[in-house]
Amino acid sequence: MLKKFCFILFSAATLTSCVSAKVYKDLEARYAGLKSENQDLDRELATSNRLKKQFETESARLSEELETTKAERDQLSSAFAAAKSNLENLQKSYDALEANSSKSLAENSKKNRELLSELDEKQLALATEQARLEKLQRDLAERSQRVDELESMIAAKDAKMRALKDAISKALVDFEGKGLTVEQRNGKVYISLENKLLFDSGSWTVGSNGRKAVQQLGSVLAENSEIAVLIEGHTDNVPYGGNGVISNNWDLSTKRATAIVEILSQNSAINPQNLTAAGRGEFAPVAPNSTAEGKAKNRRIEVILTPQLDEVTKLLNDI
Repeated sequence: MLKKFCFILFSAATLTSCVSAKVYKDLEARYAGLKSENQDLDRELATSNRLKKQFETESARLSEELETTKAERDQLSSAFAAAKSNLENLQKSYDALEANSSKSLAENSKKNRELLSELDEKQLALATEQARLEKLQRDLAERSQRVDELESMIAAKDAKMRALKDAISKALVDFEGKGLTVEQRNGKVYISLENKLLFDSGSWTVGSNGRKAVQQLGSVLAENSEIAVLIEGHTDNVPYGGNGVISNNWDLSTKRATAIVEILSQNSAINPQNLTAAGRGEFAPVAPNSTAEGKAKNRRIEVILTPQLDEVTKLLNDI
């Protein structure tokens, strides 16, 4: 358009001679205006081209960022899907674990209650056993004290019985070797007098020597009023062949034991309640009856002296 206008202007110039000066100035002014507008249009075009180029560059960048963002989005989607799958698996595992844990917890809780109950029972049993043990210890201490007392009492009685044996041996020293033996055993004193020292064969009458021995024994017993005296009559196994009130060895042994009791009871210092007579016949021999010597030993009177054991018996019952 500008070229067209220039051509017109040039044509007008050539026709100056034909156009007035006023018209020319108008044309020239219009030309200047058009030229200015053209310059403005050129600037606008340059600006538009620059903006277009910037837009294209920005558009390309945005397109690239869009592709990158899409790729990142796809990656994030894949990662999200994987994370979601893992979460679901973890949730399932957690649910299973929670169920197992709850079951295990319930089982353990029950087991713990059972253990606590068992522990309580054992503690109760232990306390009971401890109380029983303490009682046993107290009982043991008391019994030990009673045993000590009993041992002391028995030792004292043994010492007294030894002294009694010695006193009897001393009182009957004249009859040693004449069928008399004195010994102590089992806490008792045993005095054995063979019948040859006391009686004639088949008789229950005590001879003079035998009476003297029994009286001397009585003098010792009179000084020991707490001693129980058992007189036993013994025979050999030869059947009794006499006549009268005696029919067998039982009767003979009893009669002889009673005869000794009668002599002892003549001593007023001896308590008759402490005297006991018993016939044993031939049924408690101390030697075989196959020899004359053995039969002689079996024909005897045994005086068994026993201390009063009431206090000992009481202690034994308390133990």
